[in-house]
Amino acid sequence: MPSPLGGRPRRLGSPWWRGLAAATAGALPALAFPAPSWWWLAYVALVPWLLLVRTAPTARRAALDGWLGGAGFMLAVHHWLLPSLHVFILVLALLLGALWAPWGILVRALLADASTPCGPTADGAPRGRRRAAGGRYAAALVLVPSGWLMVELIRSWEYLGGPWGLLGASQWPVPPALRLASIGGVWLVSLLVVAVNTAVAELIARPAAWPPAVAGLLVCGLAATTAWYAAPLPRPAGTVRIAVVQPGLTGPPTERLARGETLTRSLTGRGVRLVVWGESSLYEDPADHPALAARLAALSRRTGADLLVNADARRRGRPGIEKSAVLIGPHGPTGDRYAKMRLVPFGEYIPARSLLGWATHVGKAATTDRIRGTRQVVLPVPTAGGLRIGPLVCFETAFPDMSRRLVHDGARVLVAQSSTSTFQDSWAPAQHASLAALRAAENGRPMVHATLTGVSAVHGPRGEPVGERLGTDRSAAAVYDLPLARGTSLYNRFGDWALYGAMGALVLFGVPAGLRALSRRPGRAPR
Repeated sequence: MPSPLGGRPRRLGSPWWRGLAAATAGALPALAFPAPSWWWLAYVALVPWLLLVRTAPTARRAALDGWLGGAGFMLAVHHWLLPSLHVFILVLALLLGALWAPWGILVRALLADASTPCGPTADGAPRGRRRAAGGRYAAALVLVPSGWLMVELIRSWEYLGGPWGLLGASQWPVPPALRLASIGGVWLVSLLVVAVNTAVAELIARPAAWPPAVAGLLVCGLAATTAWYAAPLPRPAGTVRIAVVQPGLTGPPTERLARGETLTRSLTGRGVRLVVWGESSLYEDPADHPALAARLAALSRRTGADLLVNADARRRGRPGIEKSAVLIGPHGPTGDRYAKMRLVPFGEYIPARSLLGWATHVGKAATTDRIRGTRQVVLPVPTAGGLRIGPLVCFETAFPDMSRRLVHDGARVLVAQSSTSTFQDSWAPAQHASLAALRAAENGRPMVHATLTGVSAVHGPRGEPVGERLGTDRSAAAVYDLPLARGTSLYNRFGDWALYGAMGALVLFGVPAGLRALSRRPGRAPR
């Protein structure tokens, strides 16, 4: 049987076995994310997939290997949605997996053996072929990660499900990776992770690739080391005492509210300046219910802190339900609020409901579309000396641009309100909480991630953990002395430059390759 590295095993010659292998290889990187959180696995998790795609006999087969691997990845990263979406999650995984089909073609073109018919070299001599192959392997260290990043960018569009499970996000507990995120965001971390995978695949597959592969690994290591020692750090600017109230699993909304009140009262006399409740902590809007507003205002007076609550409710004079972060002071609602802008597809609305409304019959898809907010808002907290906070709701923390915009607008603390109670016994709560570390590090601002049922977590301006994490088995109020920071991170200042660099690299590669392909069309005389 031929070597699995240099050729194709007989079993992989079967399209069914090969398809299963591609889907399994694509699913492997999901183990790098919480709950397993084997972050180190991310640096080699793509290698089996890359080695498989490079042996594809044709570009069409490589595209299929990319598609099925992408579907396996999307299904594995979102498997906790299965109880809610049932068979529809398979449809979504296959649709989104198709984004990796062009990536599969790119991988084959760059990593396949020199003898694979991916196009003739300029020099027919063995030395010329080796030189051309070495050039392809060197280019692969830039272009394969760039192609992966384009897939991450496209699927990050909110109407395609948003940027959940970006490969760089798996590195949230690794301080050097967080320092890289402060330079180029999660995109730069993804680039380096895929580059390491590509270099390892080259080392395994082809002896001729050793020089560029080793050089690529050294460059990645040098980049991480340079970031660790040279990236500017946020400058300390004092602390503020905040509290997170996590009521835990309760019964109806009235019990949740009562438990939240009890936990908040326990904070009396502890010097807290802001108390954060989770998403959907209220099912009535205090602006429209004076009795509820009075209860919350009494809590604010008793604790000496403003309350940031979250109402999942209809508002008087508006046509539907919206999710709003509402600031409550000693005299009731302050008038400052933020309505969630980016809604969860199928969970809070159904895209193209006239076509996909049948999803409500096969799972727990939204029966009514929520109303979108229209703008991001920075809220001043009077009891904290006017401290400006930037609220986000639920999976909005997955979008790097939203937290970056809030910091641009003057937010000194990022605050996320979430509820993953539907997925309590899955990987989702830990995955969601881990995003706070990345958003904090990217922007050089601390972040508070408060949930109804866990996991709640707080991270400082370098992405470092602050205080205790409240797991899904806790019902508690936790107090944190949150370190504040001044200054601006490079990512916050310059934005998504890593994405633009990846686009530029692909254009520089794609245009000459396209011209060469046109020049080889039948009927054209050689120049």
